Amino acid sequence: MRAIQITEFGGPEVLRLADVPAPVPGPGQVLIDVTRAGVNYADTHQAENSYLAAAKLPMIPGGEVAGTVDGRRVVALTSDGGGYAEQAVAEAGAVYDIPDGVDDATALGLVVQGATAWLLLRKSVHLEPGESVVVHAAAGGVGTLAVQLAKAWGAGRVIATASSEDKRRLALDLGADVALDPAVPDLKAALIEANEGRRVDTVLEMTGGEVTDRSLAALAPFGRLAFYGMASRKPPSPIQAPSLLRHSTAVIGMWLPHVFTLPGDVMRRAMTELFELAATGALRVVPGGEYGLSEARAAHEALRSRRTAGKLVLDPSR
Repeated sequence: MRAIQITEFGGPEVLRLADVPAPVPGPGQVLIDVTRAGVNYADTHQAENSYLAAAKLPMIPGGEVAGTVDGRRVVALTSDGGGYAEQAVAEAGAVYDIPDGVDDATALGLVVQGATAWLLLRKSVHLEPGESVVVHAAAGGVGTLAVQLAKAWGAGRVIATASSEDKRRLALDLGADVALDPAVPDLKAALIEANEGRRVDTVLEMTGGEVTDRSLAALAPFGRLAFYGMASRKPPSPIQAPSLLRHSTAVIGMWLPHVFTLPGDVMRRAMTELFELAATGALRVVPGGEYGLSEARAAHEALRSRRTAGKLVLDPSR
């Protein structure tokens, strides 16, 4: 089958099209004929081996696919990567039927980015009605969905940040109350001003560096910052526990794979709710561009240059 194979770690240049043997499902796994593969920012970290889970070479990247299994339309989280290919393997418990009225790209936007936004708001910061929410990278895959979910779930004020005027306009179109540039000279002051002079209650942050530092400093007492990525590849300043105590604030990390350790199949509950919202038009996955499988390098280049907004997908047929 055709697949993107990585044989050395590095930037987008290491993504190369190859002919490789088709995967063979093991016990409890299913083989999916892939119609679309999702592209996530985490994939760029995986390609250079800077992700939370160490990668092994040779490797087929990609953690999510949409396709068919025995005639059923499904979206799935793949087993140990393998998504950038014509066929992929997934654990049966990580496969979700796509309902009528939801297309493949929308399903792919929900299974990682949508579930991440759902978990950040429901499980990490435990958003309460009326609270303010700062969504960094609000034009990205997670950000576009987090803005919409926060508004739907009663946030008092949604403050979006994005790096360009077009991206900030998109965040406002999706329901943000205000959108600002995170590169302003004093981000802490800008966030407080955007919240009408009050410190903010919750922050969803995946940038790292100064953005994390300034956002933490802008939290109100009992405010929560959920950290789920480091797109800048710059770590924030070390956090001192006495400082959290002094300000009654919290910092929560979130990595999607840990959802499968929770009782009650929380992931399936999240997907059911997300699918219902998408099918009724209450939640929109913003299309970020469709690339051929042979164009995976271009997709990663676009992601890393911050030229993209919304959800990127690969078409394995070209």
